[in-house]
Amino acid sequence: MQWQTHEISNQVPELQHYNLFHSDSLLQNALQHYKADWHTASLENFGAELGKPETLLLGEQANRYRPELRTHDRTGKRIDVVDFHPSWHQLLGMLRSQGLQALPWSHPRTGAQVARAAGYYMQAQIESGSLCPTTMTFAAIPVLQKEAALFAQLREKLYATRHDPRDLPIQDKHAIMIGMGMTEKQGGSDVRTNTTLARPCDASGRGEAYLLTGHKWFFSAPMCDAHLVLARTEAGLSCFFVPRWKPDGSKNSVQIQRLKDKLGNQSNSSSEVEFQDAYGILIGTEGRGIPTIIEMASLTRLDCVIGSAALMRQALIQAIHHARHRSAFGRLLAEQPLMAHTLADLALESEAVGWLMLQLASVVEGEESPLNQAWRRIMTPAAKFWVCKRAIEFTGECMEVMGGNGYVETSIMARLYREAPVNSIWEGSGNVMCLDVLRAIGRDPEGTQLLLADFAACGHPAVRQLVLELQVELLAPAETRELQARRLVQKLVLAAQSVLLIRHAPQDFAETFISSRLNTDSGRIYGSSIINDMSTCQKILQRAFPA
Repeated sequence: MQWQTHEISNQVPELQHYNLFHSDSLLQNALQHYKADWHTASLENFGAELGKPETLLLGEQANRYRPELRTHDRTGKRIDVVDFHPSWHQLLGMLRSQGLQALPWSHPRTGAQVARAAGYYMQAQIESGSLCPTTMTFAAIPVLQKEAALFAQLREKLYATRHDPRDLPIQDKHAIMIGMGMTEKQGGSDVRTNTTLARPCDASGRGEAYLLTGHKWFFSAPMCDAHLVLARTEAGLSCFFVPRWKPDGSKNSVQIQRLKDKLGNQSNSSSEVEFQDAYGILIGTEGRGIPTIIEMASLTRLDCVIGSAALMRQALIQAIHHARHRSAFGRLLAEQPLMAHTLADLALESEAVGWLMLQLASVVEGEESPLNQAWRRIMTPAAKFWVCKRAIEFTGECMEVMGGNGYVETSIMARLYREAPVNSIWEGSGNVMCLDVLRAIGRDPEGTQLLLADFAACGHPAVRQLVLELQVELLAPAETRELQARRLVQKLVLAAQSVLLIRHAPQDFAETFISSRLNTDSGRIYGSSIINDMSTCQKILQRAFPA
């Protein structure tokens, strides 16, 4: 027997049927500022597609039905295949259709990096795991372009805008993806301890074939068609292009030992592999593998910033949407001062992160001025440290806005929260990023001063004071600078975000952010900034996500 015990009310409808581009004023303004508005129509169409219920379901399915490893077929033959739910390939197809794996390289023009970052940022709000092979392919292209003979064979397949999920030799496919294999059990971030060996098949040197023996502890997206791998030759650590299939059409001897059982990023397969005389081609100068692959890392780190910014954006609009539809104690949550303040503070953080990620994308393609180089070399690892850290706290705060409804797996918030830590860990942990910032400052003291002068030029007293503090701290002994590296990098990012908001956001928004983040009387907890009236809160929220 069944009977009605209650009426369902005060439950929040799903956030769907919205356009991710139209609802984001920051993206629209940034495209104009960075001369990427030629891409507006494409992003409008893509934003509408991403907001459909069918697309949102793909993100849920790809993470519910995780990849599965099949090491052998039914006859006992070794195959090392990872099976995915169809939603995974549909998501990769969407990324590929927008050229997000290659746009600035396949169609170079002013604003291409910002246009690509905007599209990547939007899809990252829907599903994160499928970003991994897309990012690695994107970052591999500039490295592979320097290998003329190899790149000639790969160019059209890398630039293709139609996903090819088939597990076939590269020559038989119309589109390919590239992965990375750097870290080993004994070293992690310290890749100089790598023990994987490579010996030449015949002649040695750039463009020649080698056989690799060893392992990788984290081998991302093993179903990629090739990986860039670090291995040791007589000359030292070198970089190799290791295809999944050998040129003769036989399977390369890269054996998948198991898939990682990860906290988040569950739609994406990360694996442990062993090389048993695996075929690879030396790229770059022998013995210079780390500088070769570091070129990839600067781009993948930027994508970590964009990915974290996207998690924050999606968490924010979910929280705002919830607060506008959920009542408590006689009023909508969004109408209650403390909740409105908390949401407004989160919105300010999201806007500051958004401008920072797009500024960093713009300097990837910008003129090779000393100032642009300083933005790229110093602020990219700095942003990777700070933004990825903030995303963890940020998504937790947004989940709290939704209460128990946000904590259950039927809510997207649980997935966003699990996903948030990964960008702080992959491509270099927080401490590694801070050490990279110190190294970049040490190598380019003139660029550092140009960067600080650029910050100070905004004229805001609080920012100028922060720049003076940074200049003093940079004069400290090396050991002291390292001890205080996290504090120094935090100040760098807050200065950069403050300046960008002064340049691009409404004046009162910028002032609120600066008074909150640079004022020692303000707490770090969201909702403790200096906002003294409801009208300011509502103005911020309307800009963040129009009602």
